Amino acid sequence: MIVAAGESLIDLVPLGEGKPPGEGEPLPALLPRPGGGPYNTALALGRLGSPAAFCSRVSTDGFGTALLAGLRAAGVDISLVARGPEPTTLAVAAIGGDGSAGYGFYARGTADRLFELPPALPDGVRAVAFGTCSLVLEPGASAYEALLRREAGLGRFILLDPNIRPGVIPDADAHRERFGGWLPDVSLLKLSEEDARWLGGVPGAGGAGPAAVVLTRGGAGLTVRTRGGAEVSVPAVPVTVADTIGAGDTVNAALLHALAARDALSAEALDGLDERSWREILGFAARAAAITCSRRGAEPPFAAELA
Repeated sequence: MIVAAGESLIDLVPLGEGKPPGEGEPLPALLPRPGGGPYNTALALGRLGSPAAFCSRVSTDGFGTALLAGLRAAGVDISLVARGPEPTTLAVAAIGGDGSAGYGFYARGTADRLFELPPALPDGVRAVAFGTCSLVLEPGASAYEALLRREAGLGRFILLDPNIRPGVIPDADAHRERFGGWLPDVSLLKLSEEDARWLGGVPGAGGAGPAAVVLTRGGAGLTVRTRGGAEVSVPAVPVTVADTIGAGDTVNAALLHALAARDALSAEALDGLDERSWREILGFAARAAAITCSRRGAEPPFAAELA
């Protein structure tokens, strides 16, 4: 089983072009869609057919109930989800002309921020994925960090996708330092080019860091750099982009799904992957992300769509 640990929320996605209204123009209608990086990763894993679970704290409000219903429909185990009466976090998306998304977050006093370190995860857990706002917003961020370190110490494969949202980070320098402190416990690091620029560069693979780093480059494709010195790139899959919401999260799930299929969910196994294997893994992730980009909101593909 693969666990995705972190926040769920509701993306409010503008209908139509998504551009800000001009003076005197009406505000755009907003479509509520399930979201949150870790939530999307869990959903995508379930749709791809990987045994998956979601570890979080979710509101008992109507949005929270809908979020869990979406996971159940994808076959995702929600036994690691705690519930609380606080509201669900909201993220208002603004869609650029190229389909890229920016966000404004409404997260004060929401349920996912009160996440607490859970008891031991089930014995069958092979990997745990972390990332996004859940590693920033306290007090839950410290609990997720403790979970990351505990599971890494137990030898479990750790995927980290920082998915930087500058608007929710109160102290940029402190967060960069904290991010660096996680790297010795990370098996696979996934970054976007935007993440890398904000962090000050792409961390190297190896040493006290991850065994491999995957960089997503938008329309230019994906690149992996390994601690063995290999660098492999694949192109993006051409698609008419509706928006990019959930594309990076789909990449996370596709990478984990493809690695699990090769019994490669360990740092040592990553070292054994050759160029051909990496091209196949990255190509699978590129195809999955392209399907997500072709749809409004975070709608990752099902396995049959990638057959």
